[in-house]
Amino acid sequence: MFKKVDRQIVSWALYDWGNSAFAVVMLTAFFPPFFKQYLSADVDAVTSTFWLGVANSTASIIIVLLAPVLGAIADARYAKKRFLLSFAALGIVTTFALVFVDKGEWFFGLTLFVFATVGFMGANVFYDALLMTVAPKDKLDFISALGYAMGYLGGGLLLAFDVAMFMMPEKFGFENSTQAIQASFITVAIWWALFSLPLLFFVKEKKADKDVSFGQSVKSGVNQLSETFQHIKKLKVVMLFLLAYWLYIDGVDTIIRMAVDYGLSIGFDVGNLIIAILITQFVGFPAAIAFGLIGERIGAKRGILIAIAVYIVVTIWAYWMENVSQFYTLAIVIGLVQGGVQSLSRSFYASIIPANKSAEFFGFYNMLGKFAAVLGPLLMGVVGLVTQDSRLSILSVVVLFVAGGVLLWFVDEEKGRKMAQELELK
Repeated sequence: MFKKVDRQIVSWALYDWGNSAFAVVMLTAFFPPFFKQYLSADVDAVTSTFWLGVANSTASIIIVLLAPVLGAIADARYAKKRFLLSFAALGIVTTFALVFVDKGEWFFGLTLFVFATVGFMGANVFYDALLMTVAPKDKLDFISALGYAMGYLGGGLLLAFDVAMFMMPEKFGFENSTQAIQASFITVAIWWALFSLPLLFFVKEKKADKDVSFGQSVKSGVNQLSETFQHIKKLKVVMLFLLAYWLYIDGVDTIIRMAVDYGLSIGFDVGNLIIAILITQFVGFPAAIAFGLIGERIGAKRGILIAIAVYIVVTIWAYWMENVSQFYTLAIVIGLVQGGVQSLSRSFYASIIPANKSAEFFGFYNMLGKFAAVLGPLLMGVVGLVTQDSRLSILSVVVLFVAGGVLLWFVDEEKGRKMAQELELK
């Protein structure tokens, strides 16, 4: 039996095990080809890429608008877990509903996809904030990495099952691979719901000192949001890191969401592309753990810079890519750094913000991360549409990694920690 604190950590990490199924199966592996080859089969490849980019950007804009205010409200009511589970329910239900979309109903399908993505990303605002609740300060890097590692393994296991259905649909009782993809949406909804239960039952959040009405919480939250913004303006280290994060995580999220679509656009077979995503998941599991240990050893900032440098090389390489074996190699390399850059960014940020204001500060963190995800997919879509060249669209992402890495270089972590401690004591 786990000790109380250990049970909370494991239960928190298991949510990543569950919701990562949406990230890998829906965002990365199956929805892009389902949309391109089934829902929008009569639309040309460049235009369908544009609309998929618009859908991803729309979901991100919604989170940009909601995350900071909801984060402040969640802190006022000690309601991080409640908000997390509410957004998760939205994502689970709309993911399941995608099963009922027919061929050619691409707008309806994209609308459901936007709501499902909002549920996924909205829940992550409060999941990230709960890191401060379950993790001791001296273990932030490792426990953050543990969450991502569990996500890679859990998402990878479900993806492996869904890939088997896709590759051998008749053995699972389906007429074709399209039906198998639709069934994968059901598996994601069930998986996500099932592994949300440990967090529901075992992660404990401090209760509010007094019963506050929702209206009062909204007012308090909005006021607190304004105060938080003023704090961030004063915390120069936090502001600089957020600007750097805004840029480089844009590149990371864009590659996650648009990699399969890019592969399809340059003529690769969807089955090979999905196998490559599966490779990334299983490479990502030990790599995320390793990056957590690297963060403890050489510092989170250096670990992030290493990952950014690898991404720059990968993106340039993707421009010249000619065959599927190269795509597999890229999948392995991305798997080595993807979880690392995500987990170390989260733990680095947690180390330079006041612990008693975690949800509202992570509201800004997720707002900028998702606002970046507005620009990346849209940038790829617009560059591809204007130039009619999918390779130039992927190359455009390099500038985001370079700019983010340069800004991160100038972030002073030690100064940030001291300033956060001073604000926490006020």
